[in-house]
Amino acid sequence: MRKFKLQVQTTVDGYMAGPNGEMDWMTFPWTGDINGYIEALTAQVDCIVLGRKLAEGFIPTWAAGPEGETQESIDWMNNTPKVVISNSLTESPWENAVVANGDLAETVNRLKSEPGGDMIAYGGGTLVSSLIAEGLLDELHLFMNPTAIGTGMPVFPAGAYQQLRLVGARAFDCGITGLHFEPKRS
Repeated sequence: MRKFKLQVQTTVDGYMAGPNGEMDWMTFPWTGDINGYIEALTAQVDCIVLGRKLAEGFIPTWAAGPEGETQESIDWMNNTPKVVISNSLTESPWENAVVANGDLAETVNRLKSEPGGDMIAYGGGTLVSSLIAEGLLDELHLFMNPTAIGTGMPVFPAGAYQQLRLVGARAFDCGITGLHFEPKRS
């Protein structure tokens, strides 16, 4: 069965975005050590899972080739098949992306049972919260930025109690700390 990983930027106080979706707190530029870590994290990934709202900005941004990214990273993002989780779309307006809707747990478990490499979710906020609340992730990779914003969109939804096991932690030269967790399962 495929592993399903989450990679998300977070503040020290646990938010993935400000109250209005702001991402201006994120640390840039990244350094070579974090780029190497992410390359290793995604080496076995052959499917990107996104929520619809994130996909609307994410897919076109990578198609245009974001400034500061290597051509290798741009090609990987664009060439890796994507699944957009949405209950409002019926078909994908993007190349190399399909839409999946219906019951989230059924959809994710079907994707995980298909042949292939690992899957990774980058967000958005509603999808991340739902994946965590339903215990559908195998690995959580939180990239904690050295910033606290006090309020916003939390990574962990209220009431979604889940015990995690720390697999590893690494401080990067740019100031971000990578935290790798796995859910404790009974």
